[in-house]
Amino acid sequence: MIHYLRFFFEIGVDTPLWPEDMDSPYGYPVDLDRLPIGAATREELARLSAWYQSSIDWAYPPDPSPWSDEEREAFKQRARAALAALREELGEGWKVRDESLL
Repeated sequence: MIHYLRFFFEIGVDTPLWPEDMDSPYGYPVDLDRLPIGAATREELARLSAWYQSSIDWAYPPDPSPWSDEEREAFKQRARAALAALREELGEGWKVRDESLL
């Protein structure tokens, strides 16, 4: 059996992972503690989700992001690295589709 996940960041959500099936045993969105991954990957995914929340101007959300080009690029690089680590740790029985548009 192959498990399918979607990878993208969402405002107000503390995980970048979403199952294809809303009745997933991993939660919807995915509860990172339920996945068979190491603590370092779990913590990095949670850190990235928290960091993503700072990409919004909360005083007026339609305004452009307060992130500099450098911060945006740093986020993208860390997100790509975290996705690669996640895919490696989950292994053959998992497919993680990148929908992050990074």
